[in-house]
Amino acid sequence: MQPVIAVSPCRALPDYQESVRRSGGEARVLEPGKDRPEDLKTWCHGLMLTGGVDVDPARYGEERHEAVRDIEPARDEFELALAKEALAADIPILAICRGMQVINVACGGTLVQDIPSQWETQVKHNGHYEKAARHEVLHHVQVQRGSQVEKIVASEEVGVNSFHHQAVKRVAAGFIVTSRAPDGIIESIEMPGKRYMVGVQWHPEEMSGVRADMLNLFVSFVAAAAM
Repeated sequence: MQPVIAVSPCRALPDYQESVRRSGGEARVLEPGKDRPEDLKTWCHGLMLTGGVDVDPARYGEERHEAVRDIEPARDEFELALAKEALAADIPILAICRGMQVINVACGGTLVQDIPSQWETQVKHNGHYEKAARHEVLHHVQVQRGSQVEKIVASEEVGVNSFHHQAVKRVAAGFIVTSRAPDGIIESIEMPGKRYMVGVQWHPEEMSGVRADMLNLFVSFVAAAAM
């Protein structure tokens, strides 16, 4: 039986769905208002939190920076509840870009609201500004030796695409940082003790068709969901 992966809805779903399919899972896109977070444990084997718009800073007790836009309060509420329910039930989680930020906020962490104005850096984090292709490597990240991510990608340095202006700032209790960009921006987090909880700031779903290391993130996730 294929493990069923619950996928949070976003504006660009096909690459997420295809990455799950190619990894041996069945992707089911959640429907807010119909699918209840508290029911996750009754039918799904894994949760994927997808990329998208900014998380409302009010969710972590801060006033909104002028660069924060396209807030979707209903999406924030739904995904924060999904994250909490999945963690409580120890459902495997793969959190991508915004998804990594959501799960950090759900557990009490905070975010850098706008990297260009709040972080001293020359690293190209937002490929939108660079008009980069979605699969293009914009910078490299240093991966912690012995971490789950290092085992998955089989390297302590990996080239990533990058389409974000926010990032994890204060890491929530229970998480560990497992990779960083050259400027110190957090690029992946994990939660030891869980069956599988990996968050990455880049978009592996847009590189998984051409790179085995990126596909391996989904393969490892689906394998954990199948156990």
